Amino acid sequence: MTGDVGEIALSKQDLREVTAFAAACAEVVLDVFEGDQPDDVRPREAIAAAWEFARGGERGKVLRDRAWAALKAAQSADTAAAREAARAAMSAAGAAYLHPLARATQVKHILGAGAHAARAAELVADDDRSVGAAHVEQAEHRATPVVVDVLTRFPTAPSGGGRVGELIRMLDDGLRSPTLAE
Repeated sequence: MTGDVGEIALSKQDLREVTAFAAACAEVVLDVFEGDQPDDVRPREAIAAAWEFARGGERGKVLRDRAWAALKAAQSADTAAAREAARAAMSAAGAAYLHPLARATQVKHILGAGAHAARAAELVADDDRSVGAAHVEQAEHRATPVVVDVLTRFPTAPSGGGRVGELIRMLDDGLRSPTLAE
């Protein structure tokens, strides 16, 4: 039947590794959000919930609620850089909900935190694209072999998504590159 999507095998440990990667990427720019909104702890709590799951906690209401709260924090931030930093935190908590569907859109669950963090860094540096590229490269080095293995089970990142979409594709290409291990 047209439109059927195959399933991809994902263990809970796979999800934990992906979530740890996403949390590590988001942490790098948490100060961007907190510099803009020092009294708003929602992105920090989303990253903490992601780490809790990555370290053996369960997926559940708290993790989902923290992801949604970080998204709401993004909507209330004063600067574009702070909004992207909060979206990175939301993506970190959301990474735990990577679906086992063979769809390119699922790649955003794996790489979204890294791409939003890179975009936040670019915006802090007056939209300097080389800063975003450097953050993508750092994210590539954060990815464990398990994260790369999980990523390669999915189709490549989809087109679109503006600059964050471009950064997702850069990170996707870099992690799928055979020279990464060299």
